Amino acid sequence: MLDILFVTDFVCPYCLVAKAALEEALKETGIQAEIRIQPLELTPETKERVDVCHDENRRQRYKVLVEPAKALGLDMKLPPAVCPRPYTRLAFEGMYFAEENGRGGEYSDLAYRAYFEEELDIGEMEVLRGIAVRAGLDGEAFCRALEEGVYKQRVKDAVQYSREELKVTGVPSIYINGQIISIETYTKEEMIRILQEGQEEAGKGTCCSIDGCG
Repeated sequence: MLDILFVTDFVCPYCLVAKAALEEALKETGIQAEIRIQPLELTPETKERVDVCHDENRRQRYKVLVEPAKALGLDMKLPPAVCPRPYTRLAFEGMYFAEENGRGGEYSDLAYRAYFEEELDIGEMEVLRGIAVRAGLDGEAFCRALEEGVYKQRVKDAVQYSREELKVTGVPSIYINGQIISIETYTKEEMIRILQEGQEEAGKGTCCSIDGCG
């Protein structure tokens, strides 16, 4: 079984497309893998939230994702009309609650889609509660855990690990059995090739850098 570490932020459009392509490639090839979500906040709460809605440069860069997203059945808004872009610390706290209750995968997928398809502010507790309930979780227990900060330190430690130990400079950063890969086209076909053939050396593909998405 492959071990796949997927370093991501829920507000990174490249991450959603890459994850969907990866999951489709795994289904088609029948390759068994465990995908572990590793948080990296593009905008920590110590920094000002970013206005991606009115950033024409980002809008132009995101065009590379339009066709791959359609091919994967994603109805993405690039960028979503959520201004400014949400902080995601609370969403990651919710992810850890979901993981401990056996619904981590469902919650994560819904969190991406809530932002990019439904244009919801995933920094808001009520939005996250709705995601949790749709993922099959107890909404009251979910909110209580987040309000009490049960997973706050865990998210902080995970983000610090991504930045300081993995030294990630952009997301998605994907490690397959410990080897980082690079993505160029964000298609299922590219992911199938990587899964079957691997990469001798990873280049630098398009991603959301920690200094600015796109």
